[in-house]
Order: sequence, then C-alpha cells, then structure tokens
Amino acid sequence: MADNAKTPRPVFRNIHVTDIVSYRLPPAGIVSILHRISGAIMFLLMPFIIWMFDTSVSTEISYDQFTAVFSAGCADGLIPGWFFKLIALGLIWAYLVHFIAGVRHLIMDATHRVSKEQGHSTAVVTLALSSGLTVVLAAKLFGLF
Repeated sequence: MADNAKTPRPVFRNIHVTDIVSYRLPPAGIVSILHRISGAIMFLLMPFIIWMFDTSVSTEISYDQFTAVFSAGCADGLIPGWFFKLIALGLIWAYLVHFIAGVRHLIMDATHRVSKEQGHSTAVVTLALSSGLTVVLAAKLFGLF
C-alpha cells in the first residue's frame, strides 16, 4: 500500500527588517536599492539643495555667507562646517548613484538586450563609477587636493 503520510508544506513567512542583512543580493539588486535610496535622499534634502543654490547665486554677500558655512559652520557655532560638507557629500553620492544608475537603465531600455551577464557587469560598473567619483569629489570637497 502507498504511504499516506503527507510531506510537510513549506512555510512562507513575512520578511522582517532584520532578515534583510542575511540575504545576498546580486550587484543589480544592490544598484536597484541604492537607486531608490538615493532618490529618496535627494527628495528629502531638497530644502538644503534649494538653500545652497539660492545663497550661492543671489549676491556676493550671500555667496560669502554660503562659503563661510562650509568652512566655519553656522554663525552661532552650533553646527560645524564639516557637518555641512558631510551633508553635501551625501548629496553628491546620491546624485552620482542616481544619475549613473538612471543612465544604466536608459541604455538597457534602448538596446533591448537584458541578460544576466549584462545586468551584472553594468551594475558593477555603476557601483565602481559612482564610488570612485564620490571619493574624488570628497577629496576635493574636504580640501585634500
């Protein structure tokens, strides 16, 4: 007679935030998540971006105030200048990742050739380019050259 013992069905559960660390994403998945995160960062820091643009192009006095914030910090001394540079560096990183990943998506859409190998290689190029350019611009921002 056939064995009527049922094999246990797989249990599917919701993914918790702490489980995300244990997953190994391919580079394309990492680029996809970073593209979303960088877009959110740029959106949330839009008031800072508008302030930087406004104070840098309005008048010579406002431009001097703008450069003073990045070198000496706020006038009351509560927020140091390196903190503003760090925020600007975060914006630089977010822009570079978002822009390069967007160009990657446009190229993949335009060529209609999406393979696993191409997705992997373009994701690695995206990560390398955005990281390398961020390091170079960080060195320039913090006055290392």
